[in-house]
Amino acid sequence: MSKDDTGEHERPDPGDPAELFARLYDEHAPALQRYLARRIGPETADDLVAETFLAAIAGHGNYDPSQPIRPWLYGIATNKLRRHLRQERRRYQATARLAARNRPADDHEAAVADRVDADARVRALASVLAKLAGPDLDVLLLTSWAGLDSTEVAEALGIPVGTVRSRLHRVRKSLRTSQGGSDATALD
Repeated sequence: MSKDDTGEHERPDPGDPAELFARLYDEHAPALQRYLARRIGPETADDLVAETFLAAIAGHGNYDPSQPIRPWLYGIATNKLRRHLRQERRRYQATARLAARNRPADDHEAAVADRVDADARVRALASVLAKLAGPDLDVLLLTSWAGLDSTEVAEALGIPVGTVRSRLHRVRKSLRTSQGGSDATALD
C-alpha cells in the first residue's frame, strides 16, 4: 500500500486480492463501523460494514485505483445504509398500520388525548426529519461523524464538491432555525 500525505495507507498495491482486502478491512472497517453505529446502532452497523466490504469485493472492478479508497468505501456504506433505512421505514409503516387496526378500544377521552399527543410528537419529529432526510443527511453525517472533508464526501456520493458544500450549508441553516437560532447572525 502507498502512503498519503498524512502517513495513512490509502492506495493498495496490486497483489493477492484476499490479502489486499484483509488489509483494507483492518484499516477502514473500524472507522466505518463507528460512523454507521452513530447513525443506526452498533449491531446493525456491524452487519452493514460486512455488507460494505462484500460489495467492495464484488465491485472492485468499479474502483478507480488512482483515487483514494476511503471515499469509495464510505459511498458504498452510505448506499447500504440508505437501503437498510428504507426497508426499516417500510417495516415500521406496516407495523403501525397493523397496530392501528388491532388497537383495543379505550375510553373516548383517553383515546382522544393520546391521539392528540401522538399527532403533536409526529408532526415535530416529521418536521425535523424532513429537513434532515436523504442526501442532505448523508452529507451532514459523512462530514460530521465520518470526518470526511467536502471533496471526500463528493467522491463518496458521486456529486460535485459545490453540491456538498451547498447541502451542508442548507442543513446547518435549517438546524439553526429549528433550534430557534437566528440564521442572520449565525456563522457556519
